[in-house]
Amino acid sequence: MRADTETAEDERTLPHWTATYLEHLQARKLAENSLRSYRRDLDSIAGELAEVTGHDPAELPLSAITAQSLRSAFARHAATRSASSVTRAWSSWNGFFRFLVIEGATSGNPMPVVPKPRTQDTTPKPLDGEETPERLLRLIAQGARKARDPWPERDLAVLATLLCTGLRSAELLDLTVSDLAGRRGERRLHVRGKGGTNRSIPVDESLERVLDDYLETRGQRFGRRLPGAEPLFVNHRGEALRRGGLQYLVQQSLRAAGISDRVRRGAMVHALRHTFATRLAEDGANATEIAKLLGHASINSSQSYIDVTAREQRLSVRANRTHRVLGELSSRESPE
Repeated sequence: MRADTETAEDERTLPHWTATYLEHLQARKLAENSLRSYRRDLDSIAGELAEVTGHDPAELPLSAITAQSLRSAFARHAATRSASSVTRAWSSWNGFFRFLVIEGATSGNPMPVVPKPRTQDTTPKPLDGEETPERLLRLIAQGARKARDPWPERDLAVLATLLCTGLRSAELLDLTVSDLAGRRGERRLHVRGKGGTNRSIPVDESLERVLDDYLETRGQRFGRRLPGAEPLFVNHRGEALRRGGLQYLVQQSLRAAGISDRVRRGAMVHALRHTFATRLAEDGANATEIAKLLGHASINSSQSYIDVTAREQRLSVRANRTHRVLGELSSRESPE
């Protein structure tokens, strides 16, 4: 009887339901980076709730979480964080409460009355300048980015993948070797996107050759075979490239190419994604195709990029002018 009572008490606590929700998200096959973000947002606000309500964090009951306590917790959370971080945490908790309502753990979702920052400007922020992406790729391929242990093939592969696929940072970092799949000349990247949605992006032959060059130099550096589960992109120690390392790589590459001033405020890695989408729109892709390639849940998110006629996905990707310079830079010849 005592064990049953303790179980019932556990099921009324926030830590119990947080763990249950994270298991639910994991079952949906969310990317590991996405799961970490959810866990961080839930834990951070939970810590503030414990302070606001005066409860032990390990025993905080759901009944103590009210609209008022949530407003106070988010106000404390927002004091030292950016608007985008607060908005992300708000979305995480909104999804969490929707889950609690469905599970019958609570009678309603209080998040609609919890203030969140105003929606930020969603205007696309591609790299400024018609030939800026080509300049970036050429100079990086030539070794313009100075480092203690230069690896221009890796740098070029990362930048080219971002510019030619429009991947989000988390999506790129979550790629494994086996995600680059298909026969030569028909390769595709299998991407685990936001919200547990997956998509497949065509890889043009020029990008394929750049990736092959990178993987060859990677084998030479670390002298081992690459199992499919290995991360596709790694750092100079052969470990998985992380978010901070990716940000630094892009930032230093832009600086080395002399184009730091062509990145608009509020954009960095995302500027390469916006450049991909903007060029697709300019070259003829329609909203549906761009939404599929970018992993947008709705074509409304793609409307800011385009007002053009429809084209097939692979033709849309090949129309991306960035591939021209990749073809010039690759050291490999096309297979016969």
